[in-house]
Amino acid sequence: MVGTAHRDTGVEGVEGRVGRTALLVAAARAIETHRPDSLARDIYAEHFVLAAPASADWPVRIQQVPDGDANPLWGRFARYFGLRTRVLDDFLLRSAHEGGVRQVVLLGAGLDTRAFRLDWPPGCVIFEIDREGVLAFKHQVLDGLPAAPNAARVPIAVDLRADWAASLTDAGFDTAAPSVWLAEGLLFYLSSAAETHLIDTVDRLSTGGSALAFEVKLDKDLLEYRDSPLYTSTHHQIGIDLLSLFNREKRPDSAGALVGKGWTTAVHTPFDFSRRHGRGPLPERNDALAGNRWVFANKRRRTRP
Repeated sequence: MVGTAHRDTGVEGVEGRVGRTALLVAAARAIETHRPDSLARDIYAEHFVLAAPASADWPVRIQQVPDGDANPLWGRFARYFGLRTRVLDDFLLRSAHEGGVRQVVLLGAGLDTRAFRLDWPPGCVIFEIDREGVLAFKHQVLDGLPAAPNAARVPIAVDLRADWAASLTDAGFDTAAPSVWLAEGLLFYLSSAAETHLIDTVDRLSTGGSALAFEVKLDKDLLEYRDSPLYTSTHHQIGIDLLSLFNREKRPDSAGALVGKGWTTAVHTPFDFSRRHGRGPLPERNDALAGNRWVFANKRRRTRP
């Protein structure tokens, strides 16, 4: 049992506009889990999907989709989320096992279960930051399962538009120790100013040896792909209009800003990892994934004089 106190079931938190995207990603992780060539496994994901009335009739196995992998949403888009999960899993575990980092911060954690399903080294602490309703729903579901975290887990119920840095340090985060940060599927929804503030805050709280991964869109005009099968199928099949949720302001160059602050960065397309793993989405015409980039950053350690 998770054993974390909560005040309500939090269903409203995941059935709101942006909250439902967490259910979409959970359904994609469930489908990926049951694939014979799975890139990532999350045995908890389907329980979130089935527990929320908004998603209870969504598929959690590709066999439940009449047109299978030909379905743009539950085929290609879900495979994208499966690939993203695997790549970011690898990044976090590499930082912990090879980099010696023992503090992991999940920004906009949603229904992330990495604290439970990944093999963390001793001494790791996983800080999960998200709105109270989302975390309450997660706890309500996990409390009903034989779910035990593989590391110390610290949920922090705070909106990322509020003073989350103070909440994080109050919860025991040590700014003097290296940390690894993850903003998965988050920055799309933030204003440019909010994204810049978040990146600046991560830099301020990170000492040398820290790492960060985040996802951005480089599209100059999101509406250029408004007729993309990924967007239209998501809207028509499950009622989520992603383009109405994404912030359409000109995006800041967060990767470049980090370089100016003493970080090294590597920017990849998802297709780089599709080719590396031998499965996952590849480019196609009118592709809503064309502007997606995954950024991996490391803060240089200060050299002693």
